[in-house]
Amino acid sequence: MVWKPHVTVAAVLERDGKFLLVEEETDDGIRFNQPAGHLECREALTDAAIREALEETGYSFEPQFLVGVYNWRNEAKDITYLRFAFGGEIVGHDALRLLDDGIIAAHWLTLDEIRALEPRHRSPLILRCIEDWHAGKRYPLDLITHYS
Repeated sequence: MVWKPHVTVAAVLERDGKFLLVEEETDDGIRFNQPAGHLECREALTDAAIREALEETGYSFEPQFLVGVYNWRNEAKDITYLRFAFGGEIVGHDALRLLDDGIIAAHWLTLDEIRALEPRHRSPLILRCIEDWHAGKRYPLDLITHYS
């Protein structure tokens, strides 16, 4: 058996003291997450973050920095996730865009509201990424090389 992590991306988006989360249907019930998803074949990490943010929220996102790289093992599902979380700027919104299957809604929430929802987070990475963003963790995008 070949082991490999699931490579995912996430967008940590803040506006007026609130962070953008999606409410989504999962195998474990309704959960909250950053706009996030899996890296597709031949896709650059930043392009994946842009795509996932748009598909799940209708917001156009321009990554400007890397918040962090996270390695998390979900023992219950026997899956390891390698998450690349990006921060940046919202450059547009299509309020009429249909959101991905399973996405119930996108919500702008304060840090206190996000903490109150912690039992319904999809993973412990949601709060960790926001806390790292709050701590000022910002790494240049040229840290990542997409080699075609």
